[in-house]
This record gives sequence, C-alpha cells and structure tokens, in this order.
Amino acid sequence: MRRLFLSAMISVFALCAAAQGHHEWEGLLYQVVETEDIEADAWDAMTDALADLEQNPININTATRDDLAQIPFLTDREIEAICAYIHVHGAMKTTGELAMTGIIGRDKCRLLPFFLYAGEQEKKLFPDLGTILSKGRHSVIATAKVPLYSRRGDRDGYLGYKYRHDVRYSFNFSDRVKAGIVGAQDAGEPFFAGRNRMGYDYYSFYLMIRKMGCLKALAVGRYRIGLGMGLVVNGNFSLGKTSALASLGRMDNVIRVHSSRSDGNYLQGAAATVEVANGLDLTAFVSYRDIDATLNSDKETVSTIVKTGYHRTQTEMDKKNNTSQTLFGGNIHYFKSGFHAGATAVYTSLDRELKPKTSQIYRRHYAAGRRFWNVSAEYGYTGHRLSVRGETATGGCHAVATANTVSFGVLPELDIMLLQRFYSFRYYSLFSRGFSEGGAVQNESGVYAGADWRPVSRLHVTAYVDFARFAWPKYRASDTSQASDNFVSATYTAGSWTFSSRYRLKIRQYDNEEKTSIINKTEHRMRASVRYEGAQWSMRTQADFVSSSYKKSSRGWMISHDVKCSPVRWLMVDASASIFDTDDYDSRVYAYEHGMLYSVYFPAFYGRGIRYALFANADISRLLTVSAKLGTTDYFDRDHIGSGMQQTDRSSVTDVEVQARIKF
Repeated sequence: MRRLFLSAMISVFALCAAAQGHHEWEGLLYQVVETEDIEADAWDAMTDALADLEQNPININTATRDDLAQIPFLTDREIEAICAYIHVHGAMKTTGELAMTGIIGRDKCRLLPFFLYAGEQEKKLFPDLGTILSKGRHSVIATAKVPLYSRRGDRDGYLGYKYRHDVRYSFNFSDRVKAGIVGAQDAGEPFFAGRNRMGYDYYSFYLMIRKMGCLKALAVGRYRIGLGMGLVVNGNFSLGKTSALASLGRMDNVIRVHSSRSDGNYLQGAAATVEVANGLDLTAFVSYRDIDATLNSDKETVSTIVKTGYHRTQTEMDKKNNTSQTLFGGNIHYFKSGFHAGATAVYTSLDRELKPKTSQIYRRHYAAGRRFWNVSAEYGYTGHRLSVRGETATGGCHAVATANTVSFGVLPELDIMLLQRFYSFRYYSLFSRGFSEGGAVQNESGVYAGADWRPVSRLHVTAYVDFARFAWPKYRASDTSQASDNFVSATYTAGSWTFSSRYRLKIRQYDNEEKTSIINKTEHRMRASVRYEGAQWSMRTQADFVSSSYKKSSRGWMISHDVKCSPVRWLMVDASASIFDTDDYDSRVYAYEHGMLYSVYFPAFYGRGIRYALFANADISRLLTVSAKLGTTDYFDRDHIGSGMQQTDRSSVTDVEVQARIKF
C-alpha cells in the first residue's frame, strides 16, 4: 500500500510538471549539472539525445542496461538498482516507484518521467517492415531566428543573409527504429547560392535500428560513438565536474545518431553492436567524411582541423571540406555478474598531412602526421554499493593516458566518488574527449573527489574538490602549472518551494604580465535561488555573484527572475528578465533561458545591462505545435556590441525565434 501511495504521489507531481509545457526538463537538468563545465557541442548532443528520448521514452519494465545507459545522468549503481528492483518486485506500476529503489534522489526522480514510462512487461519480437511503416510516427520541425539588427558582416563581408534557420524530419517506431535528416544554416552563410547550391550549408542524415535479435544497435549515416572513458574515442558527452558527480563517472559504450545541427564530433558511415554471446558484445564502426581545415602556407598540409562549422566569409568557405578523413575501429566488451572488461582499437588516416605550427611551446606535442592509431583497455565492476571503472590507452604517440573512478555508497543517503587521471603530454587521439580541467586528454594529471549526500528527504548536498597539474606548458602558461576547483551546493525542498545555493572556488595558474613567472588566477562564483512550482504556474529568482583576481581584480553580479504559466491547457508562456553588472569578461555571469525544441540557451553576459525574453508554446492541434520567442539584450555601458564582422553598432539587440512542429 505504501509503495502504491508513494509512487502515485510522485507520478502526479511529475505529470503536473510536464503539464507546464515545453521542454520542462531543461530547467530541471540545469539544477543537476553545472552549465559552465560543458562545451556547447556537448550540450547540443546531450539535449538532442534527451529531446529524442522525450519523444520516444523507454519502457522501464522492459529496459535493458543498454537502454537505461542512454540517459546520461544515471549512475552505474542507479541503473543496477532499477534493474534489481524490477527483478525483485516485478513491473513498476508508475515511474513514481523510482523513489522506492532507495538510491535515486528527488531531482532525478523528477527528471526521469520525461524519458521513461511504465508499460507492459511483455517483450515483443522485432516488427516487420509493414508494421514499422504503418505505425511509425513522423515529425517535421522548422525553426528560424531573425535578428532585428544588422552586424558589420551582414552589410559587407558575409556571403549570405543574416537569418539562421533549420528544418528536421524524423521517423520513429518506438525505440526500435529511428531515421531522419537535418538541414541547417547559420547566419551569414549562403543559401541556394555559391558552394551551397543544394540549399543548406549543412545536412545530417541517419538511420538507427535497435534490438533486432542479436543486433543490439546499427547506425547508418551520421552517428556518434562513445567508448570506455573517452580516452580513444568519444563523440557523445564530455564529463563536466558536476555532471561527473551526477553520473558518478559513468560513461558507456553507446552508439547514437547525429541528429543535431553541430558540424563537429560526428562520424559518417556505419556502426553496429552485436551480442556474440551472453554478456559479450562486439562493436565495429567505419567512417569516411570531408572535414574543414586551415592549411599551412604550402597549401598541402593541415595546420588545424576546424570544428566550428561556420562558412560565412570566403576565408571560412575556402576551408569547407578541403580535407578527408577515414576511420575504422572496433570494441569488444564483456559484462558478467557486475564485472566488465573490454578493449578498443581505432585507426585514422587523413588525405593531407596534419602539421601543426609548433613555434609556440605549448603546441610542441600536438597530434601530427597522416596516419594515427590508438588502442585501450577498459575494466571495472558494478555492485549494489561499489562501482569501479577505468580505461588505459596508448597509440602511435607512444605515450599513455589513463582514467579511473571509484564510487561507493557509504550509506543509502551518501555516495562518494574518486577519479584519478594521468594524461601524458605526449599522448594524443584525434577523437578523445574525457574528464579534464585543461579541456583535452593530454598534458594533465589530477585527482577528483566528490560526495552526493541526502541527509533527509528534503535536503540534497553535493560537493567536490579537484586538483590538476600540467607538466608541459599550456596556452597562457609557459611553465609547469597547477589548478584547483572546489564546489559545494545545497538544495532544500519544502512543498512547492525549492531553495538552492552553491559556491565555487577555482584557482588556475597562468603567466604574469611580463611572462617571467606563473601566478594564480582566482575565481569565486556564488549563486542563490528560490523556485516555486505550482500546478499551473512556476517562478524562479536567482542571484549570482562573481569575483575574479588575476592581473587585476574584477567583480560581477546578476539577478534574474523567471515566471512560467499555463493559463489554458494548450498554452505555456515563460517570461524572464536579468539585470547584470560586471567589470570585465573574467567576471562574466551565466543565465538559463527557455529555448526552442532541440536547442539550449545558456548565454554569458559581461558589462552592464539587462536581458529580458518572452517565450510561448501553443499546441494548436493534435498535429501542430507552434513556439515563439522574443529576446532583447540592452547594454548601458557601450554604443556597440561585439567586434569584427559580428559587431553591431548599437547598444541593444533583439532576436525573434519561431518554430513549428508537425507530428503525424
């Protein structure tokens, strides 16, 4: 009886949150991870994956570990706990029973119902083509962003007009089949003109088949793959400090389609995972694609591989697809009774030699050559209270990189995590992306310790400390340097009210003004927020303060307020406003704003000004949903915004975004 009552109450709460509208989980995710830690491309990949899961949620009662691994913020132990709960107690009646597993906290219990549902436990055979075509769901989404101002490049310099737009078509049959195409255009890029005679500057196409007998996953077209701890290849999500704590260091061997508008960190070809025996999986992948590159003066060798995807000027357009990249690799992975082990091998070749400029000492050990190979071994154990995971890699660089994590449930209310990494300054892989302070799996050694504590049901405390050392000079640090990162946050929930606070202290060493010695750059970031969530409306007020000290001291603050309501069932409106005052870029502040489907918006502000936005989402009919957003940033301390081609000769800018989605 208690089980049913508690699960029903949590389910009602989740449904009320979902009823508040469009992409409600973005705000909840913002509470779980620290946005400043994750690259924009990784945020795009994460939100794309979660938006897809929202449209095609997983049946928790038939979900495998691989299915649950698609949710990036779940830990190994949480996945094991869900599987064990269903094995012992049978099928869940509602997703509210997630709280009954004993280790999944309140925030995640609120997030998970957007991506999971409690359905029938019967496992069905893979459907025939007729069933797939007749019962599959189609979706077409068109989005446009219209700036109500002109940049310098819009008047003279950019090859195209100032509007940004994209269109997406996707087809889904449950979680078994997914196919689609994306066409995207950045502001300033030519459309049906010049080298873009086929229309959009960027296209992505994909097909994904899952759970077809022994074939666990097959991706054709453009895809992303992540293996082990990401030391050899990881096109999925990089671990930020707080997101690492949220997932307790979990990274999985997962193939995903590349359905975002990002032009970097994807492969093009095919990838497949096959279960060759009970607990033994074999993954193989191959890719051939053209990439953007900056060429050296000889016009034959590559100085830098470019991943921005911008082709607005003739210089940027000349870099488009001027180099080709071939890759193939494989992974073997064994999982039995909690123990798991595996190995990865990747070979890459370029049609031009990669020859970075090494006159600056921090570039001395950048990847160079035409052919590259990397291999790694992964290992670990996942139990009810203990999880161990690691990967050690090497390659043609003849150097080593290793990352290892241990997480332990000291008490049902307390999890601790330790992460050690050592990345030789001579190690490199063209596709690595892992846990780091310096932004690369190279030239770093460090130790990270974190704790996730729920002393009472209403209080959630997280904290971590991280120390890193860089043996070889880095950008802006011409000698051996160090860094430390310290973070603590607390969230208290009382009924419909949630009170949160967090503090972060970062110390990183850089060159002094004369570049004769290494000095500290110290940064303090503090945040306090209060949030109310009702059945038809919610609000959030947040205050941020930043203090930075390097060659000079600077400070900044921001106060933001957000109100969201659903006056009628088919309409959701979100209004937000922020006022900020910072001394310079080092004391910049960040804000979260509601964005369009398949997009995320965490802008950074510096200087003095105000930001306000109005977002509305309307379910016009069962088939059609329309969204619109009006956002303005008004600066008080300048007469122009930006620089170079991006400069706008006015003190305020306003953008209008519209989106239409048709489902049938």
